[in-house]
Amino acid sequence: MLINNIDGLFGRGGEKSGANYELFYHFLGTDQCEDILCWTDPENPTYTCSALVTQDGKYVVMCITDGTDPVNKVYYYDLSLGLEGYKELPGFVKLVDNFDASYTYVANDDTIFTFLTNQDAPRNKIVRVDLKQPKPTCWEVVIQQDARDVLESATAVNGNQIVVTYMRDVKNVLQIRDLRNGDLLHHLSLDIGAVSEISCRRKDNIVFIGFTSFLVPGIIYACNLEGQVPDMTILRETTVPGFDRTEFEATQVFVSSKDDTKIPIFIVAKKGVELDGSHPCLLYGYGGFNISIKPDFVSSRIVLAKHLDVVYCSANIRGGGEYGEEWHKGGALANKQNCFDDFISAAQYLISAGYTHPNKLCIEGESNGGLLVGASINQRPDLFGCALAHVGVMDMLRFHLFTIGILWTSDYGCSEKEEEFNWLIKYSPLHNVRRPWDKASDKVIQYPSTMLLTADHDDRVVPLHSLKLLATMQHVLCTSLENSPQTHPIIGRIEQNAGHGYGKPTQKVIDEAADTYAFMAKAVGASWID
Repeated sequence: MLINNIDGLFGRGGEKSGANYELFYHFLGTDQCEDILCWTDPENPTYTCSALVTQDGKYVVMCITDGTDPVNKVYYYDLSLGLEGYKELPGFVKLVDNFDASYTYVANDDTIFTFLTNQDAPRNKIVRVDLKQPKPTCWEVVIQQDARDVLESATAVNGNQIVVTYMRDVKNVLQIRDLRNGDLLHHLSLDIGAVSEISCRRKDNIVFIGFTSFLVPGIIYACNLEGQVPDMTILRETTVPGFDRTEFEATQVFVSSKDDTKIPIFIVAKKGVELDGSHPCLLYGYGGFNISIKPDFVSSRIVLAKHLDVVYCSANIRGGGEYGEEWHKGGALANKQNCFDDFISAAQYLISAGYTHPNKLCIEGESNGGLLVGASINQRPDLFGCALAHVGVMDMLRFHLFTIGILWTSDYGCSEKEEEFNWLIKYSPLHNVRRPWDKASDKVIQYPSTMLLTADHDDRVVPLHSLKLLATMQHVLCTSLENSPQTHPIIGRIEQNAGHGYGKPTQKVIDEAADTYAFMAKAVGASWID
């Protein structure tokens, strides 16, 4: 990680081992051995850090995290004290020295700093503090937490204004507010979709806004704030040859989960789709680590909808950040089963509403979403015709022993603690593979056609998760019996010279999509339509 300063760069070490992070300052044009050690904490090897230089160039702001929970410490260093001549910095000033809440830097006027925080605000708020009076009682609220919407980001622009992004029922809303008092100045009009990025500088009056949705590949807006009314124009729009968005429609429904919690689901299909249960359907989910799954354009899924008549659905289950920290905690730790209940309820709705049939329903998830798929087919193998689990966390009793798995205990818990072991053993995909036909039933039930995907160099979710589950499923369901009722294939796909998915070459992405969705099409009986 690198953060620019005028004369050099701040960077960190420790990524390879996932522990013992350190922050260094590197002067441009000098040897790396001359770098200045700015921060280290050997007594807490799992702490990770990130840093930035404020836009006025006066301070370095460092955030320290431990695990994946949305909480962090905040330290700062006054750059007017200088950097040259040090081998190690004398130390950062501790502004927030606990893990009670998250703090994200927004702006500063000399010593007066503005942060976005979830302190006593699970849907976030904007606060201000003077470094000269840092006591908690001196912090001032600039924008209060909204009653329902999640305040996702705030970016300073045009002097004393901020662009504020809210998430309302998994759709983004943009506002211009006064940085000084939080007053609402303007609403910025957007279609239903997601803001992918905001880029601007406080000294400038133009904001660049990236936007996407299920049916919009990408638009970059330039919003000029110089006049009385914001002037928003399209700077650049991505087009996909052969794709006509008017042929499709994206709708949102709210489905009751097992405990009656309303779960939002986006449904993308051809216009006028008949609800006769005949359509192949792909249901995607994630549900973890406070990550929101927002509308996004994925070309391979458009191909499925156009040429295989697939109905694509995205379920915003608990565990994510779609409704703030309470929604996240509702699907974490002892509440993890809520994620699977939400996902299963979404599948049941798609069947009952006439979009699809169990034999034609495929579920897909990646990483934590792979865990979601693995647990779902264990708990309801009768509900799905196909399952695609990418780089999933499948061994919930030992995940913390490999690479950065220890950081996930804040969301999952840890099997070394008895109470948490009892949570994990109930849903761990590896430990809950059962022969569904052993249960008394009028019909023989088997697992859906299943593909477990991993990569030989995945150092985030190591391949052993998928490989152990693959071996277990094949043994329990297939090879341990002479005449197994399990006729649906249980297979693995191992990508070579690749990792968790980030930075994967285009050809590998295409090859994986072709293999994955060809398998799905065969399993659910989808036919190609020109």
